[in-house]
Amino acid sequence: MDQTFRGLYRWNAFDVALLIPYFIVMLILAFYGIHRYQLVWLYYRNRKNAAKWDEPPMRYPEGELPFVTIQLPIFNEQFVIDRLIDACCRLDYPRDRFEIQVLDDSTDETTMVAQQIVERYARGFAGMDPQPIVYLHRTNRYGYKAGALDAGLKTAHGELVAIFDADFVPPEQWVMQVVHHFAQPEVGMVQTRWTHLNRDYSFLTQVEAILLDGHFVLEHGGRSRAGVFFNFNGTAGMWRTRVIGEAGGWQHDTLTEDTDLSYRAQMLGWQFKYLQDVECPAELPIEMTAFKTQQARWAKGLIQTGKKILPRVMKSDQPWHTKLEAWYHLTANISYPLMIVLSVLLMPAMIIRSWQGLLQMMLIDLPLFMASTMSVSSFYLVSQKELFPNKWSRTFLYLPCLMALGVGLTITNTKAVMEALFGVQSAFARTPKYRVKEKGEKSQAKKYRKRLGIIPWIELAIGCYFALTVWYAVSTENFFTVPFLVLFVFGYWYTGLLSLLQGRFERFGTAGQELHDKPYPMGI
Repeated sequence: MDQTFRGLYRWNAFDVALLIPYFIVMLILAFYGIHRYQLVWLYYRNRKNAAKWDEPPMRYPEGELPFVTIQLPIFNEQFVIDRLIDACCRLDYPRDRFEIQVLDDSTDETTMVAQQIVERYARGFAGMDPQPIVYLHRTNRYGYKAGALDAGLKTAHGELVAIFDADFVPPEQWVMQVVHHFAQPEVGMVQTRWTHLNRDYSFLTQVEAILLDGHFVLEHGGRSRAGVFFNFNGTAGMWRTRVIGEAGGWQHDTLTEDTDLSYRAQMLGWQFKYLQDVECPAELPIEMTAFKTQQARWAKGLIQTGKKILPRVMKSDQPWHTKLEAWYHLTANISYPLMIVLSVLLMPAMIIRSWQGLLQMMLIDLPLFMASTMSVSSFYLVSQKELFPNKWSRTFLYLPCLMALGVGLTITNTKAVMEALFGVQSAFARTPKYRVKEKGEKSQAKKYRKRLGIIPWIELAIGCYFALTVWYAVSTENFFTVPFLVLFVFGYWYTGLLSLLQGRFERFGTAGQELHDKPYPMGI
């Protein structure tokens, strides 16, 4: 209604063509952000439904515990295989109802190392009785991890089967903490919470740990307590063996066969449980390239699973809130391509909207910012408060870097999501593990290091683009957007530079490195 600036600006088709997709993208991202708030709400609203390891509704009678098979799928894991086997051989469970299968698809020295370790534990030695452990090696690697698990089931004797990836170290009491929950005949799977052996190894592993804690506390916690579908994470969980067969078995047409099988089983009516108070330590990736590969695999796998499973879920007779949560769960990674669109449109939109004032920012930008960006902060803060009530406030120091790292993953994950949407089959190197825990500890990084490719250079270039937008925002006194834009600059530069610097010494040693259609280990 103020006539002071009438005639100085006129809407035109070009501006409309830019601003409409810009605000559509912002609204979609805001809806996914609001969903994070909803998960927090579900977590607290249904806290009375939380399952606890020491309070199973039913228990097996003493002397009638079910037979348990422990499956250890491995591929080229020579640095951690002895740690894994030793931990599993020390699990507290009656040995007449227990067996361990080492499912080895390795193509390097791991085969010899693993076989010798298995033979040693099968014979027994001082301080260790002979263990019921067998070594199974495949040479064709059909189906990759899913194929290895399926091959192991053909000779498994267990009524229940637990799975541990190579980088995990299950505590002695793990099986006994989980097994009694299967006394309920309707329970098909029990998932436990990952913890982190090398959380304090570096700043990167600290941030990775917070990201995974958010998933396991609020995503698994919120969904399981609300009684909607959630997924087995590929490891540190136990299945009722016949559920796997009834649901169609391990299928390898997605990169997250664990999530695929989880949805198929739950649609048959099997109940899943999540035990947040049962911990299973694992090793975090220590290199940026390995972390990016892991995240891209999970992003691609969830989209693949969504394409495969969501039509069945939507046509099923499941409650509407279960269908809605499945939609959010399996499509959440579509936000990465949307972030690319937002990145492209951000500078033009700022130029077009240079006339806006504080009121427009408060009415338009602030609500969208609160929904899409602040939800990330609250999500991870709450998860840390739940796990570490006495020192969770330290998470504030990591929040800017956590959010920036999420931005920095955009290029890698967008590529993965687009490949999934268009059905592109691509080769990925697996996530390497090096058995490191402490700061400054040396790793065998050159053994399994990945190729870097052009993506780090693209990330650096996009970081420069956002540095230009920061300059423009400051020059036009659009100070409200500067902190948000700085996160983009730092995120792209951090992931790009770390990817390049971590590989600089071995860049000539990866020419003959083998790539695999399906990586190990599988996860979220």
